[in-house]
Amino acid sequence: MQGACSSFLLRLFLPLLAAVLGAGCAVVAPEDEVSDPLEPVNRAVYQFNEHFDRYLLKPVAEGYQDYVPAPARRHVSNFYSNLGEPLTATNAVLQGKFEQGAGDSTRFIFNSTFGVLGLFDVATPMGLQRHDEDFGQTFARWGFGEGWYLVLPFLGPSTVRDTVGMVPDGYLSPLYYVDDESWQYGLVALRVVDTRARLLGASRMRDTAALDGYLFTREAYRQHRWNRIHDGSPPPPDFDLD
Repeated sequence: MQGACSSFLLRLFLPLLAAVLGAGCAVVAPEDEVSDPLEPVNRAVYQFNEHFDRYLLKPVAEGYQDYVPAPARRHVSNFYSNLGEPLTATNAVLQGKFEQGAGDSTRFIFNSTFGVLGLFDVATPMGLQRHDEDFGQTFARWGFGEGWYLVLPFLGPSTVRDTVGMVPDGYLSPLYYVDDESWQYGLVALRVVDTRARLLGASRMRDTAALDGYLFTREAYRQHRWNRIHDGSPPPPDFDLD
């Protein structure tokens, strides 16, 4: 459940981020090789996350999908997607995609106003397509390697690069600036449930196809991030015939 890290999770995991920075930032792994020296720890955290998901998060997400009408779920997803537009626009500019950044900013303005705080996506029919950028992708475009593979409690798969990127991601999330903590936690909880509900099909496919869920998740995550870093058109593998 990647994307911008919420303020609640940011505060919860800042000590972990500091430890990760100290341990793994010097490691720069090639994108076609995995660096997983913490695999025993990662597997333990993976199992913890699996139990948390199986006994709490997944049943809640299934209930949300079963009992909340599809149009209402779509409006919720639109709302949270709109909250991510400032992050996307900022990172587009930092990556030198100035035209995209302008379009992403315009999407945010139109959907926040004419789309009633983003509940309705009025920008896409106008030709303003949605993009997805974050600081992990920006760091990659700037030449930083992904570093160690990590599994974070509750947050799931990540890398050193993506974990470091969660810090500025969190500060660019509008949820970080919600003053009322009860509202903030409620909005974060709804976002988590909405995201998990949209991933129910993917998790069923993994559970059916994977002999080793940990390895399947690790490689699927890395491939997904590699694809996003290159905007859906990653370069072909560079085979060394020698």
